[in-house]
Amino acid sequence: MKKFLLLAMTLLMALSLVAGCGSDSPKKMVIGLDDNFAPMGFRNEKNEIVGYDIDLAKEACKRAGMEVEFKPIDWASKEAEIKGKRIDAIWNCFTVNPERQEAYTLSKPYMVNAQLVVVPKGSEITKITDLKGKVLAVQDDSTGSYILDRNNELRTSLKDYRKYPDFAAVYMDMDAGRIDAMVVDAVLARYYMVKHPDKYVALEENLGDEVVAVAFRKDDKEYSEKINKALDEMKKDGTMKKISEQWMGVDITKY
Repeated sequence: MKKFLLLAMTLLMALSLVAGCGSDSPKKMVIGLDDNFAPMGFRNEKNEIVGYDIDLAKEACKRAGMEVEFKPIDWASKEAEIKGKRIDAIWNCFTVNPERQEAYTLSKPYMVNAQLVVVPKGSEITKITDLKGKVLAVQDDSTGSYILDRNNELRTSLKDYRKYPDFAAVYMDMDAGRIDAMVVDAVLARYYMVKHPDKYVALEENLGDEVVAVAFRKDDKEYSEKINKALDEMKKDGTMKKISEQWMGVDITKY
């Protein structure tokens, strides 16, 4: 009888340890984003956050068995937000570069993108060298600012180089004639050019091709492993392609 009780207690302890380990697995992911970044993540007419990255994240989290919450953040403060554990991931057209590879754990790249120079339609600026003596704008702490901050020749040729908190403000100042050009992600540039074909054009030259990934805390592997597994499944069964074509009109998947 004593042996039976001892065996039963041992079994119960083992089961409780297994259950305890399972409870440590994340059940929810809080995603930080710039909610002015169409078509990746933005507010629709009902003030709902929608977009390409939103649909990808919802489907991936569903497959990973996690709830998802989307939290608008100041884009320039994204590193502090994730390090402070106020968000678990950054999923918002997050370009891969060497500094970010050092600072974050990144998912597999899931999308191709580029940095375009956009000008008002009818502008005398038709190539990058025409930016000399002009006012050029970027979003603060964006890939565009990353490129310009390291391109001394181009930056020093400008009349002024301005950084804005989001691209909505950049487009407003372009419409008001306060800037001559902007450096912007191709996905956002194309969205605005389709929406306003009479207002904006992009130069044929770009400032670099790139790939996009999801960012997690450097020491946090559980979220990245779950999301990578879900993205693998979504790529294999065609879900990523379907979502891309719904939002972009073409398959921009990079995986």
